[in-house]
Amino acid sequence: MRDLLLGLGLVAVIEGLVLALAPLRFEDVLEALRKMSVQQRRTLGLALMCVGVLLVWLGKVFA
Repeated sequence: MRDLLLGLGLVAVIEGLVLALAPLRFEDVLEALRKMSVQQRRTLGLALMCVGVLLVWLGKVFA
């Protein structure tokens, strides 16, 4: 449970930084996502999820 809360907290910090430091760039990213097909967004989401799982696994193994 501690790791889950830590992970969610880190996501919130990173997303908050993006919105605070580059709000206009974030709008560009959202526009690019709107232009992608549903399948492309799904593939991107799955790829990012795999990267996230890999990073968590590496953190657990080497920490």
